[in-house]
Amino acid sequence: MAHFDTIIRNGTIVDGTGMPRFVGDLGIRAGKIAAVDGLRSATADREIDAEGLVVAPGFVDCHTHYDAQVFWDPHCSISGWHGVTSVVIGNCGFGFAPCRPEDRERSMLSMTRNEQIALEAMQQGMPWDWVTFPEYLDSVDRTPKGVNVLTYAPLSPFIIWAMGSFAEAKKRRPNAEELKKICELLDEAMEAGACGWSVQRMGSNSIQPDFDGTPMVTDEMTDEEGYAFAEVLRRRGAGTIQQTYAPSGDKMSEDFFDLPAVQKWAEELARISGRPVLHNVVLAIDGKPEIHRAAMEWLADCHRRGLQMFAHADTNRNFQLYNFETWNGFDIAPTWKKALMGTPAERLANLRNPEMVAQMVAERPWLANFEGVGLKLERIEVISVDSRPELEKYVGRNLGDIAAELGKDELEVMIDLAVATELKVELRTPYVHTPNADYTAELFRGGHSLPGISDGGAHMKYFVGGGYTTDTLTWLVRDTGKLSLEEAHHLLSALPARVNGFKDRGMLIEGMAADIVVYDLENLKQVPEGLFETVNDLPGGDWRRVRWAEGYRYTLVNGEITFEDGVATGAHPGKLLRHGRG
Repeated sequence: MAHFDTIIRNGTIVDGTGMPRFVGDLGIRAGKIAAVDGLRSATADREIDAEGLVVAPGFVDCHTHYDAQVFWDPHCSISGWHGVTSVVIGNCGFGFAPCRPEDRERSMLSMTRNEQIALEAMQQGMPWDWVTFPEYLDSVDRTPKGVNVLTYAPLSPFIIWAMGSFAEAKKRRPNAEELKKICELLDEAMEAGACGWSVQRMGSNSIQPDFDGTPMVTDEMTDEEGYAFAEVLRRRGAGTIQQTYAPSGDKMSEDFFDLPAVQKWAEELARISGRPVLHNVVLAIDGKPEIHRAAMEWLADCHRRGLQMFAHADTNRNFQLYNFETWNGFDIAPTWKKALMGTPAERLANLRNPEMVAQMVAERPWLANFEGVGLKLERIEVISVDSRPELEKYVGRNLGDIAAELGKDELEVMIDLAVATELKVELRTPYVHTPNADYTAELFRGGHSLPGISDGGAHMKYFVGGGYTTDTLTWLVRDTGKLSLEEAHHLLSALPARVNGFKDRGMLIEGMAADIVVYDLENLKQVPEGLFETVNDLPGGDWRRVRWAEGYRYTLVNGEITFEDGVATGAHPGKLLRHGRG
């Protein structure tokens, strides 16, 4: 009689391959899926009754920025709370290795604005027991983890290391000798277990700038540099390229997301490397089907020509909840970026400057893209006014209504409220992009787009994206029926695992790692369902916005239960997945 460590019985098994669901049993032994069905007479140390529940592969969150958080949060929340069993870090070219000891503070500062990770949390929560990238991987390896971790080699720290300092890397591009050194460092990183390399290339008006407002080191990278780094992967015959490329010129407009502007570089990276390229980002926007359909056709055409081109789709039905003490959401506009730099006192002084405010209001054309995807300024809602009685009449109203009443522009009203509350007014945007269930499901039909984007460890002062897995299952599967369970679980697990280089995860197949979610689809939801919760749970006591989940009955990582009914068990069986393997 066969005996297992765990048997999950009578569940509706959706295995991630796209094959039809079925009711059956699943046996786990030594952290692996040892048997699927045929287990009626088998025994186990523990049995889980999954009758009426869905049993599926754990989710793979491949855009997270948990490079620092993994050291103080073993479950990499938000993601780990929402059924994610594996995360990918090192995204967008950002990371903390290699890094000379004298550059550590500057390295952390570089993450405080563009990814909005709290400096004190990094200072207190990161062990900094590494210098090289392989040593960083060793540190992640020995850190207790409730999720598995795979990492890209992020280009920014590699460029800084090769050029000798942040200052040097900021003022010029690498010369031939330095470029050779970067390639050698990438080779070393791949040898140590990286899954490829990543980059953000946003140009001189980067929407995600450094802490001082200057472009990030990779923002002005040349085509040729990327081609040299692609050659590293070609020679190795391994790895994936993750690139966030949206060239920004002198004026923000809806052209910001035009795919033709980025196609040539992305296609050349795929051609030279012979490897998958994961392009950020594509959108399916209500009223503008031409945007996602053009993306779908481009991706399909790339594959017809033998180029492994994939896209990460921003599918989050999400909003921003922000105040002016920390917000930097309009950094693409020069005066907005300048005004919202520095300490709260400095920000407040800037917003009290009539000349600066006039320039900020005049920069509304720079915000055309935000409005074009649905983030309409007039629909931004006033949530709280810091207990100011004279302003309470505005709570619950949107900026458009208030502006019409006062005869002002919406941006003027926003700034006036910020000044009147000493930056503490809380505002909520509409959905960051206008969601359309039909279009979003359509975006996935070709099999070349991944759902997301999580950014689970970033932008935590105003955004919560790590619940995209729960949103996909509730919105697109249960509530609208636009995706089947089979399609959704392929998209949430198997496809991101394949694109990002996981070798033994993403499907419930014998021999695969036992990363599994067991959930109640009917009662699945994000909580709170309205506003985000604000919690002070970062190292040093700083705060972030969060959303939990209800309906996940069990989460298993490498065969061990990490969450039961939303409560962490204390087990930390997660692994560093070098070369995609645990």
